[in-house]
Amino acid sequence: MSSSAWRLLKKLILFTIFSLVVNHLQSPESFPDGKSYRFPIEGFLSTILICTLIGIIAELNFKYYRKKYFSKKVEIITISRYMISTLGYVTLMYIPLGIVLNKIAGSETEFYYLLIGLLITLLLSFILIGLAYAQDIYHLYKLSIKDAEIKIESGAKTTKLTYENIACFYSENKIVYTVQNDGSTITTNFTLNELEEKINDQLFFRANRQIIIHKDVIAQIEKIENGKLRIRLKAYIENDALGKINISRYKRKAFMNWFQ
Repeated sequence: MSSSAWRLLKKLILFTIFSLVVNHLQSPESFPDGKSYRFPIEGFLSTILICTLIGIIAELNFKYYRKKYFSKKVEIITISRYMISTLGYVTLMYIPLGIVLNKIAGSETEFYYLLIGLLITLLLSFILIGLAYAQDIYHLYKLSIKDAEIKIESGAKTTKLTYENIACFYSENKIVYTVQNDGSTITTNFTLNELEEKINDQLFFRANRQIIIHKDVIAQIEKIENGKLRIRLKAYIENDALGKINISRYKRKAFMNWFQ
């Protein structure tokens, strides 16, 4: 079984278990140990339907966020935006669906019950989506922090480097160099602006117009005149162009927030 098929199967199993638990807790007649126990078949099927719709919405939104945001950076703000936007789409789905189902059942839609149903659905959706995508998001987080790699194009050659093996990028005489942790350099066909768009900004910071540095190679941060900072890299990075890296007072706060 492929990884994508196994991932889908796990979510279907989760949705089924979630539906069973929710429907067995909603009324005394549904308690398995009750004397008047009756399997809540209607509620179970309707919950499965709603969970499937929520799952489709969550999966489509996850694919969008994985391509546009999670591939570069996974952080609390991005995850929160994913959850809020997904719950927003669930709301847009639930309101017309609730009205249509009420009309099919021959009853009038009362705003109070529609609102209560929506709030309960959003709460359950939050729990369900959190359970369904926690492992996927954690995997993307690990990938974006350590295991991700970038292809460095240099002339006719392309070199694959993982983030953990890159110390920094710097520009000199309109040529951009990649400095590895062993001190060796590779010329690139990229500009620093292009690299800044490609790399993970949890690990890398654009110190100034000439340099992008990796968090792990910073050895010392010194306060200097006019509210600026001076960055010294670890001793194994021997390069005259990287001897003094200054952070302007305008970037100081952003740098300290990133570094901490």
